[in-house]
Amino acid sequence: MTSQTTIDTTGPGGKAPADPSDGPPAKGLRGHPWFTLITVAVGVMMVALDGTIVAIANPAIASDLGATFAEVQWITNAYFLALAVSLITAGKLGDRFGHRQTFLIGVVGFAAASGAIGLSDSIALVVTFRVFQGLFGALLMPAALGLLRATFPAEKLNMAIGLWGMVIGASTAGGPILGGVLVEHVNWQSVFFINVPVGALALVLGALILRDHRAENAPRSFDILGIVLLSGAMFCLVWALIKAPTWGWADGKTWAFLIGSALLFAAFAFWETKVAEPLIPLALFRSVPLSAGVVLMVLMAIAFMGGLFFVTFYLQNVHGMSPIDAGLHLLPLTGMMIVGSPLAGAAITKLGPRIPLAGGMAATAIAMYGMSTLETDTSSGLMSIWFALLGFGLAPVMVGATEVIVGNAPMELSGVAGGLQQAAMQIGGSLGTAVLGAVMASKVDGDLPANWKGAGLPALTPAQLEQASEAVQVGVAPVAKGTPPEIAAKITDVAHDTFISGMSLASLVAAGVAVVAVFVALLTKRGVNAEAGAGVGHI
Repeated sequence: MTSQTTIDTTGPGGKAPADPSDGPPAKGLRGHPWFTLITVAVGVMMVALDGTIVAIANPAIASDLGATFAEVQWITNAYFLALAVSLITAGKLGDRFGHRQTFLIGVVGFAAASGAIGLSDSIALVVTFRVFQGLFGALLMPAALGLLRATFPAEKLNMAIGLWGMVIGASTAGGPILGGVLVEHVNWQSVFFINVPVGALALVLGALILRDHRAENAPRSFDILGIVLLSGAMFCLVWALIKAPTWGWADGKTWAFLIGSALLFAAFAFWETKVAEPLIPLALFRSVPLSAGVVLMVLMAIAFMGGLFFVTFYLQNVHGMSPIDAGLHLLPLTGMMIVGSPLAGAAITKLGPRIPLAGGMAATAIAMYGMSTLETDTSSGLMSIWFALLGFGLAPVMVGATEVIVGNAPMELSGVAGGLQQAAMQIGGSLGTAVLGAVMASKVDGDLPANWKGAGLPALTPAQLEQASEAVQVGVAPVAKGTPPEIAAKITDVAHDTFISGMSLASLVAAGVAVVAVFVALLTKRGVNAEAGAGVGHI
């Protein structure tokens, strides 16, 4: 597909140049590439952070609001679902109306929704406002990539995306650490309240620094039917995967949503070939590297987000750590992502993305296999080795897959490409939580009755066994008040051993997903359209 590299440099009514290299350099901070990077980094930090910060807060939220395991999952799933459904449409909005405007609206809405969650007194309200967080976060994320693509020249774009990826990776991995500090020393509400001042800072910086950039042939109309069909298809897919553990994978409702999703995707693909300005020009996917980059982001997020969901329960409920201690035990993961991201950016610039991406996913597979060997008495040192390897493996994927997707798309579709990149990650996160959650639940349901009986514990009624299974799925021992100490110890051993068996199987599945991703990474290559961005600006 031929890239359109022309940038509108005049604009109606004598607007400022759309590219910092056109005409005289911009005065002050407006449009400065590196300050633009700092500004969008502050904004995307909120969105990435909130994908994982609640993992540490989940036990406290469940206890305070009386939420079940399924309801706790919805705190995460509702956020990912809203993001996944709306990201591509949000990217198109940025391409049409300008990425600066959509970024600022996203920042304001995300911060407001975060404050509303902190004021909520029921799990229903928390989940509802998590949806709004996801919707506004969807406006913010692809707009940030679009701004970087338009601001940085080709030779600096990969470095900028590397630093951007470092922020996302560090925020994603650092969420549990910050969450642990806030939950332990303040309360779970502070996990969300913190976004209010961060959002205010991003708004001020954005108003002062960001300059709007629009490609000359940016879309002028909306593919309304395409938006409806794609959103419906993605909703049905993610909804089916989320509800399957409850309904059952063989249940008619599960298959109805899966089939409905397939039909809507097919209708969307057909419609996109007929409409004058499609939501996603299907010709984009003729680029094998771009398609491979999208698939790679999905697979990476399944392994990462799905695995991280259970690790927090393992650290807190099996090892008995406080929230802050659990967060600190994940510091090797965060630290290696921070260190590894700029190193990955340099390696990708020198070698291209193929080798770093394949190597990163291979390291991720080894780390997930290592995590499948964790036991109730595994030492902190051994855990740290696997967590560090996971962070080191994820870093090049966060950076490289983003560059592959955005760099292989034309400038006028930078928002859509950013939406694809983020949608892939969010769908993968949702799939990881749902599918690996189903693996965990199935393993626990299968093993618990025999383990319970083998320990010589009193028989449970079907209702009691179901309640015990729900507790064990998050590593909690179902010990009733007044239980004799020797019986309580046996129940605890059974619960933790059963949880470990479920987490081990889920980790092995994640490792298998990462192995598949190694081969997908071999199909990637450097973006051929990166030159469509800015020329020489304030670099």
